[in-house]
Amino acid sequence: MGKRHEPIQNLKSKISYLTTDQMREVDRAMIEEYHIELIQMMENAGRNLAHLARTRFLDGDPRSRPVAVLCGTGGNGGGGLVCARRLHNWGAAVQVVTTKPDDGYRGVPAHQLDILRRMGVPVVEAAHIERLPAADLFVDAVIGYSLSGAPRGAAAFLIQGANAHDAPILSLDAPSGVDTTTGVAHDPFVRATATMTLALPKEGLRALTVAEAVGELYLADISVPPGLYAGPGLNLSIDALFAQDDIIRLF
Repeated sequence: MGKRHEPIQNLKSKISYLTTDQMREVDRAMIEEYHIELIQMMENAGRNLAHLARTRFLDGDPRSRPVAVLCGTGGNGGGGLVCARRLHNWGAAVQVVTTKPDDGYRGVPAHQLDILRRMGVPVVEAAHIERLPAADLFVDAVIGYSLSGAPRGAAAFLIQGANAHDAPILSLDAPSGVDTTTGVAHDPFVRATATMTLALPKEGLRALTVAEAVGELYLADISVPPGLYAGPGLNLSIDALFAQDDIIRLF
């Protein structure tokens, strides 16, 4: 399956796990204090997700490989849309499935969706299909750390549809349906082959209760300044985790 990032044992003691509220503080400080905008963070997340998809699941060459990218309307979905653009540019046969029509997207995710439309990347709303297309890989970007209760409607349909296929699933930040603070896997939840979480891993992802949801856990750089973590809202001492790679495998 192409290049594998091996777990980096000597980093485990240096990794801090964040609650959902702490991750919200990271996002707030990035934008308000450091002026690193959401569109920059989203681009970093989507680029790294596409790279992991290419190296871990597509044998290092995505050309002509069918990939279904499942996208919600929030920041997690926006990262998935960036991933879809990157994989399309690299020659993959990308099909994007969204939880809402185009006018249900706002802000930066709407901007990312507009780019895909202008590029001619196939995009279909979940309400207009009976089942997900066959693919060599499913990218789960339906719900991130903003999950509130069990997925419903189109989100539940996409989760169940991805789980029903034999192809591997790569989740962005958290498997959809998993509470990133409590480690509760709601019904339904994505059973990911691998999860690529962002900045720092989320507390709920290391709970034994969600091991079958998370699969392999990777951590990706979205360019958070180390000094941000030392701020009063977090008070963490974080080393240069990504000195050697933009993506590191935790387990």
